[in-house]
Amino acid sequence: MCKISRWIPVVAGFPLTACTSTEWVHPNKSSSEYTNDDNKCETAAPSDPKLQQGNQFLLTNAAERCVQKEGWRLIEQ
Repeated sequence: MCKISRWIPVVAGFPLTACTSTEWVHPNKSSSEYTNDDNKCETAAPSDPKLQQGNQFLLTNAAERCVQKEGWRLIEQ
């Protein structure tokens, strides 16, 4: 019984973590400009010879790194 009572706060906290949202923010650009930068990065990622095998996970990571190089940061709200 003691082991179960230790896990109750952990299990009870799971629904709270699912309610957080994230947003890309930039110190000098408005949120509407994110779409332009994101589209540019999504288009550029498949042109990298290392990513031409089409692995969606690698393409997504490359696009996110590109967006971060543009100065955007993903934050939780």
